[in-house]
Amino acid sequence: MDITEFYDTFFEEADELLAEMESHLLELDVDNPDVERLNAIFRAAHSIKGGAGTFGFEALQRTTHLLENLLDYTRRGELALRRDIVDTFLEAKDMLNDQLDAYRQGGEPDPEALERICETLRRLALEELGEDAGAEVAGAAPSAPASPEPAADPAPAEAAPSAGEGTPDGGARFQVTLIGVADKDRDLLIEELAQLGDIEDQQADGERHRVVLTSSLSGDDIEAVMCFIAEPEQLEVRALDAAVPAAATESKPEVKAEAEAVPAPAATKPAAPAKAEAAAKSSDAAKKGGESTSIRVPVSKVDQIINLVGELIITQSMLNQVAEDSETVNDGALVTGLNLLQRTARDLQEAVMSVRMVPMDYVFSRFPRLVRDLAGKLGKDVELITEGKSTELDKGLTERIIDPLTHLVRNSLDHGIETPDRREAAGKPRTGRLTLSAQHQGGNILIEVIDDGGGLNRDKILEKARSSGLSVSDSMSDDEVWQLIFAPGFSTADAVSDVSGRGVGMDVVKRNIQAMGGHVEILSTPGQGTTTRIVLPLTLAILDGMSIKVGEEMFILPVSAVIESLQPRADDLYSMAGGDVLLKVREDYLPVVAVHHALDVADAITDPTRAIAVIVQGEGRRYALLVDQLVGQQQVVVKNLETNYRKVPGVSAATILGDGSVALILDVADMHRLGQSKKENPVFGAPTRARPVEEVEPS
Repeated sequence: MDITEFYDTFFEEADELLAEMESHLLELDVDNPDVERLNAIFRAAHSIKGGAGTFGFEALQRTTHLLENLLDYTRRGELALRRDIVDTFLEAKDMLNDQLDAYRQGGEPDPEALERICETLRRLALEELGEDAGAEVAGAAPSAPASPEPAADPAPAEAAPSAGEGTPDGGARFQVTLIGVADKDRDLLIEELAQLGDIEDQQADGERHRVVLTSSLSGDDIEAVMCFIAEPEQLEVRALDAAVPAAATESKPEVKAEAEAVPAPAATKPAAPAKAEAAAKSSDAAKKGGESTSIRVPVSKVDQIINLVGELIITQSMLNQVAEDSETVNDGALVTGLNLLQRTARDLQEAVMSVRMVPMDYVFSRFPRLVRDLAGKLGKDVELITEGKSTELDKGLTERIIDPLTHLVRNSLDHGIETPDRREAAGKPRTGRLTLSAQHQGGNILIEVIDDGGGLNRDKILEKARSSGLSVSDSMSDDEVWQLIFAPGFSTADAVSDVSGRGVGMDVVKRNIQAMGGHVEILSTPGQGTTTRIVLPLTLAILDGMSIKVGEEMFILPVSAVIESLQPRADDLYSMAGGDVLLKVREDYLPVVAVHHALDVADAITDPTRAIAVIVQGEGRRYALLVDQLVGQQQVVVKNLETNYRKVPGVSAATILGDGSVALILDVADMHRLGQSKKENPVFGAPTRARPVEEVEPS
């Protein structure tokens, strides 16, 4: 059997186990640790070690073995936890991540980093458990128990097996029990077992099928391989006898010590630490006939299905267009069939899109470690609160939102939340609060980073902006002042550190969020804290769009950006210096952007009083887009324009309409910038209709 075909499955499951390990470590109360959490952490390390040994990942097995031993002493209460010990465990977890990445890329882990983390774990054992326990755990030579320099670690392949485990000199006998496995799956599993050794006997007893196997592999290795094929609760591996040559335990004292660190599974117990828990679930698994509730599918396959569904929606729109243009529009059966096709296509699209949706917990779970480490480095006490972890977002967006959120969290910890002494002096609790929240809002997702720190300093921001050469005034609104922190190179930090102060990051945050079709807003109250709000579309693949016509061209506006539409009156139009025009909408004055002018569209309506003003919102500001006609609302499939052509100013993407023509999807905020860049030209054909006003501030 080619065991390399299970590499990807092992890497994915190891990543999940390491994430689970980190989560439990961060939630541990060092004064009163939860035994179940400690057991879960130990099981994660044990499972990774077993898989690493099976696939020959020696560095990974060696590191997890030392970590597993320490975790075993911890869960048995022989090693008292402290914050610095948890830090060491977290450091070891990070090293395991690095080793996994190296193996995933087909390379070998850094040998110096491996020796460093192994030495750190050995030293911890020697210092905390004494020379006997330290030698037992870390493999230090008995002749030099006091020395921090241990004997060299042997390769894991040379480690002496525990009871019931195989050796190169002779195989060991195991009883492998398959629980609640369907007949067709059981035959496949038995074939796989035959690849691992010699099958001596088979017995069936209701839902349990017992196989006696002689194998040179260890029980852990057998279990690790089979767990990639069957569910853990469907499998029990029990050693029937031991075959450990005495010479193996005498000639290698260091190896013997390491092997003794984790008690071998007794012949009366299942081999896996999780089997006690699995036994409670075995009856449920039996009722389900061994069927799994989930499957692993590469994202590329899901993307391919989404693309095909998109093409189906386009085809369905074309059929509707043909039916409307032909004499068959009165054919009741055809119309009914097309309506049914439309509903089914939409349901199919929603079902397929839901496959790509992942909970925000995928993103939020990365921040407890960051907050803990950075708060400790800055000398601050910070409590992290996450809300809306079950809120779902497209997987493609979750990957891209991690970096912007990371920078915002670091910014709140460094600039926002004060030190405990300053908070106490201000009448606040010594422990600051940082909240990450997510919720759906229409067709968007709203993500907020909230801190209860000192808030933004308006005067300091304006002073820094002036010294940086930015055009600012004291009459600027708070929202406009807060937006200054997104200027390239802008930073209010008094000194440069490895956390902040270089002015690099916030502009990138804004640019990345805009690239995802979203925008960022800031709300701040001095002395009370700051809220950074990110608004993103739920997905970038399908868009609810408003079709507009300018001249003979058709464009699409995202419905999520449209607020209202109206017919401008001459009395509501105000000309400004430099050729700008504002439209008064109730008590607000909005910048006017003529789409035909910004995109050079011919044969368009140039008189603003004959055009239609669509009030839209982008990057936290509202604008009035002048268009010729509102055609209607429809769902469109988004096609990346840069991938297929190039970046077009004022345009975010493209789509294919029902008649087969291509329509551009407008970028609201970029349309305003594009219009500003052309303000030296007349915006309207009849500018005399707009009347001047002395002081008007855009909203």
